[in-house]
Amino acid sequence: MQPLEDSEIKRVLVVSAHPDDSDFGASGTIASWIEQGIHVSYCICTNGDQGGEESGIPVEEMPAIRQKEQRAAGAAIGVTDITFLNYRDGSLEPTLGLRKDIVRAIRIAQPDRMVIQSPERNWERIGASHPDHLAAGEAAIQAVYPDARNPFAFPEMLKEGLTTCRVKEVWVSAHANPDHFVDITDFFHLKMAALHSHVSQTAHNSEMENMVRSWGERNGEAAGFAKGRIAEAFKIVNTN
Repeated sequence: MQPLEDSEIKRVLVVSAHPDDSDFGASGTIASWIEQGIHVSYCICTNGDQGGEESGIPVEEMPAIRQKEQRAAGAAIGVTDITFLNYRDGSLEPTLGLRKDIVRAIRIAQPDRMVIQSPERNWERIGASHPDHLAAGEAAIQAVYPDARNPFAFPEMLKEGLTTCRVKEVWVSAHANPDHFVDITDFFHLKMAALHSHVSQTAHNSEMENMVRSWGERNGEAAGFAKGRIAEAFKIVNTN
C-alpha cells in the first residue's frame, strides 16, 4: 500500500517498547520527516532497564541512564518531544492500561501518522520480535483503532480536554512482509549519531555501523534501489 504524501502529514507519533527501538528501526526516516518540518514525538513504553548487560551498569541505575541516552538520541535527529510510560522492561503486556496510556499519548499528540512495532512475530528475524515489541505493537494498534477516535472510549479524557484523534495511517516497522521502503542514505549519518547516543547498548559493538549499514543495504536491494543505497522498511496500514 502506498502511504500518504509527506506533504499531507503535519505530526507523527512513534510508539516503541524500549529506548533505541525506533533508532534502529526508523530514525533515518524520522530524520527525513523532521527536515521537511513534520513534528515528531515519541512515546516509549519502558525504560529498557533489562538491556545493556555488557555495560556493567547496575540495573537500578539503568532507567535514568537509558532515558538520558534516548533524549540525546532524539536530539541528534531533532526529536525533543519524548514521553516515557515507565512500564517494567521485559514484562510489557498489551493490557487495557497500556492501551489507555497510548490513547492518551495519541490524543495529546494528535498525529496524522504513527510508527509502531509489528505485533506479529517474524520467524526469520526472531530478534526483532522481542515480547515487549509485540506487546507495544498490539497495544498501539488497538489504541489507534478503535479507541483514540471513539469519544465513548476513556471518556474521562474528554473532561481533561483530550479530544479524539483519527490517525490517518500507521507505519509498522520490523514487519516480516514490508511493502514500503524509504531511502535514508543521505540521513544515515544521523541514524548512526542517534544509535551511538545509546552508549550503554551500543558502545561494546565495534562493528555496529557496518552491521546497521548491511541491514539497510539489504532493504535497499529488496526495494530495487541502486546498489549501495540504504533503506528502512515498513508495512503501511491505512487506518483513516
